[in-house]
Formats: sequence, C-alpha cells, structure tokens
Amino acid sequence: MSTPTMKTRSTRSRIALVPLLSLGLLVGSVAVAAPAQAYDESIRGCTVTPLKPTDERGNWVNFKISVKCEDGKRTVHIRQVRFEADRGRDTFLGDSYFVRHLDRHDRYKVIDSLDQVKKNLDRHGSEEVYHKISFAVENDNGRLSRWSEWKTSEVLRNVNVHY
Repeated sequence: MSTPTMKTRSTRSRIALVPLLSLGLLVGSVAVAAPAQAYDESIRGCTVTPLKPTDERGNWVNFKISVKCEDGKRTVHIRQVRFEADRGRDTFLGDSYFVRHLDRHDRYKVIDSLDQVKKNLDRHGSEEVYHKISFAVENDNGRLSRWSEWKTSEVLRNVNVHY
C-alpha cells in the first residue's frame, strides 16, 4: 500500500518540476539573448583604448593607444600585441609594454607605437592590421590592479599599397 503513495508523490513531484524547469529555461534564454557585458573600460578612473592604426607611409604603421584618467595622478601599465589579419590564423607582428604616468595637468595621452609591416605577409596584395590592448592601473601605494580584458582596435586596410 505504501508503493502507490510513493508513485503518487513522485508523479506530483514531476508535475511540480515542469513549471520550475520552464522558468529556468526561460531565464537562461533571456540571459543568453541579452547583450554580453562589454569590455570593462574603466579601472580606477582610467580608460585605455586601442585606436585604429594609421598608415605612416613606407612600411610603417602607428598603432596608437589613447589613455585617459579622470582623477589624475595615475600610473597605467599597458600590454599591446599587434597583428596582420589573415583568413586563417593572424600573423603576429610584435608586442609592447608601456608604463605611462598621468597627473592632474596631463589627464589624457596618446601613445605612439610604430611598427614595420612587411609587404606580402598574406600574399594577397595589401595588408590589414590591428592591435589589442590590456591595461592595469597602480593605486597610491604602487600596487597594480587586475588586468582588463583584451580590447581590439578597428582594422586598418590597404597597408603597403603605395610602394
């Protein structure tokens, strides 16, 4: 006689789970459909952005980085990697590490980062280049914050078409 009771409870439990599972699936799909939280652009009041590279003629490209600190008196550490875009794996061009000090009179800086881009890296005429940056900011005691997510610049197309 106790077995039918268990079956009844088990069936009732299953029926009760259906709305819960449906709710869970609904919440999960809403979370997936929502836009992803974009790059955390500000750390300790500083924003660092990889600007679109500029063609400096010849085979030189400037992979500029914008640094802005609202509250002044900050030291920013920046990691940069530069690439030539390909259909498959992109070609690594180089990397750099910058440390820049900003104060209340100098809250905004643009860092020039020149690199040579050889012709025919992808054998399809002109080259397409971009860079990625990640940064951290020192506190008043010189301790480094966590590193930001990597942020990618726009792609500069038609590099090396002029020579």
